[in-house]
Amino acid sequence: MTTTATEPAAEKQHGAEEEPEIETSSVILLFTGLMLAMFMFSLNQTMLATALPTIVGDLNGVDQMLWVSTAFMLASTIMMPIYGKLGDSFNRKKIFIFAICMFILGSIVGFLAHNMAVLITARVIQGLGGGGLIILSQALIAAVVPARKRGPYMGIMGANFAVTSVAGPLIGGWITEGPGWRWTFALNLPFGVLALIAAILFLKVPKSDRSVKRHVDVAGMILIAEFTSALILTTSWGGHQYDWDDPIIIGLIAIAVISAVVFVFVEQAVPEPVIPMFVFKDTNFVLCTIAGMCIAIGMFGVLSYMPTFLQMAHGIEATKAGLLMVPMMAVMLPSSVIIGFVVSKTGRYKWYPVLGSAIVGVALFLMGTFVTADQNVLVVIGCLCVLGLGLGLSMQMLVLIVQNSFPVAMVGTATASNNFFRQIGGTLGMSLIGSLFTSRLASNLEDGIKSLGPQGAQAMKGTGSNSLTPEVVKSLPDPIHSIIVNAYSDALVPIFLWVCPLGIIAAVILMFVREKALATKIDAGAPTDHQREVVATDSIAVVEQPGSLAPSGTSSVSDEIEYETATRGAEDYSLRPRSPKH
Repeated sequence: MTTTATEPAAEKQHGAEEEPEIETSSVILLFTGLMLAMFMFSLNQTMLATALPTIVGDLNGVDQMLWVSTAFMLASTIMMPIYGKLGDSFNRKKIFIFAICMFILGSIVGFLAHNMAVLITARVIQGLGGGGLIILSQALIAAVVPARKRGPYMGIMGANFAVTSVAGPLIGGWITEGPGWRWTFALNLPFGVLALIAAILFLKVPKSDRSVKRHVDVAGMILIAEFTSALILTTSWGGHQYDWDDPIIIGLIAIAVISAVVFVFVEQAVPEPVIPMFVFKDTNFVLCTIAGMCIAIGMFGVLSYMPTFLQMAHGIEATKAGLLMVPMMAVMLPSSVIIGFVVSKTGRYKWYPVLGSAIVGVALFLMGTFVTADQNVLVVIGCLCVLGLGLGLSMQMLVLIVQNSFPVAMVGTATASNNFFRQIGGTLGMSLIGSLFTSRLASNLEDGIKSLGPQGAQAMKGTGSNSLTPEVVKSLPDPIHSIIVNAYSDALVPIFLWVCPLGIIAAVILMFVREKALATKIDAGAPTDHQREVVATDSIAVVEQPGSLAPSGTSSVSDEIEYETATRGAEDYSLRPRSPKH
């Protein structure tokens, strides 16, 4: 490509437009509404985790318990990239309001559910709305707050999950034992109405260009639904409801693979793909997505099974087991917020997720090494605090890096794609850890009971291994009690050691992230033809001829390109509809 150092600046003058910043007070009001929507989403998840045993018991659906969570996970994961793309193509405000309304509708249906079929339907409706609450909240704040000033907001968003992870089980337990489990759904209504009012009154987004004909990638959306459904059902059913070599599981794997392959070809051919393949050409996007998947595996594994370990191995009551997770969140919350403010002040962010990922790996190593059934519970709390510090330093910074790599007009698609793959990684990791845990537990229990001979069989008479509860375990005499406690410990704790390298792998991967200067303005314009050429050679040019990010005194054309990209806060990808390939 032949160009001069003055061309980018000239193009910029008549190409991109800067969206005027809205007042801080308006941003705070908007952000409050977004936080209410995110709080409603995450609180509902954690409350139901506590109420679920009572719910399925009341509705006579213990055998369908898996579908209560799977239905929501399936619907929300499918909708993530769809909401992201629709938000970028059309009016984010209207789509966000639709997502809130769908979640409220699902909550009303759940409140009125009289059987498991209606309850599962309610969870699907909640998922159809919930998939957009997180994605659009992150995209909307990116649309009004420049990347350089976005750190505190992203930190608070991360802290939101820390709060709900602690408050949810406690509130859910209190509601279940008090007014009744139906009010876990009813509690969403006031939060939803407030979020709706905030979105209507305070959310101001640029109007979409109606002169450009928009194309909806229906084929891509269908293929995403097929791939996600097959993958989640494979991980949910495999090793539990069906053997891994069962024809149903093999068929689901085949559907997932075929859908993924066809999806790539379809996305390369349609005018406006739901997940543009060129996002994978952005190095920072790929690195942050892979690292996020690695971290999610460890995070979901600990959050999903540590409370069970504390109850079964240490004999701690369910509510107290939830309280023991508070220290982890108490560290995660301030670390996430503080780092957000630091990044906003300094503009430097690369090494925080690197350090955080490494700390996650160290925390998992400590859990796999020092946590045992007879270890003091303070050791467990200490390990959880280390994990919370690592998560606070890393998770929201990865989202910020991804958003800073793309223009505002595409930030929804980029954020949704990153969250989509992170959710897939977390789901796979959770299922993998769950499968290993349950299979090892069954083997340990069988071997332990057999080792006692007739005494073990007599002690377990009338109590199957599948019906063990913390109360039952505490009531059993030694040595059967010790065998069961050790079986749980030996089944779960070593798995933390096996997955701890993922944290180190994520840290190494993130070392290769290119620290682009955080944008200080919101750029609402579409890229020019010259800028689309620039992006094709941007990475190569910068590597071959590195220069300083200074507005003057640049030493080469690549320096000029690097500076323009950094100050706009995004690589200049084409956002205009392109013609289908023939």
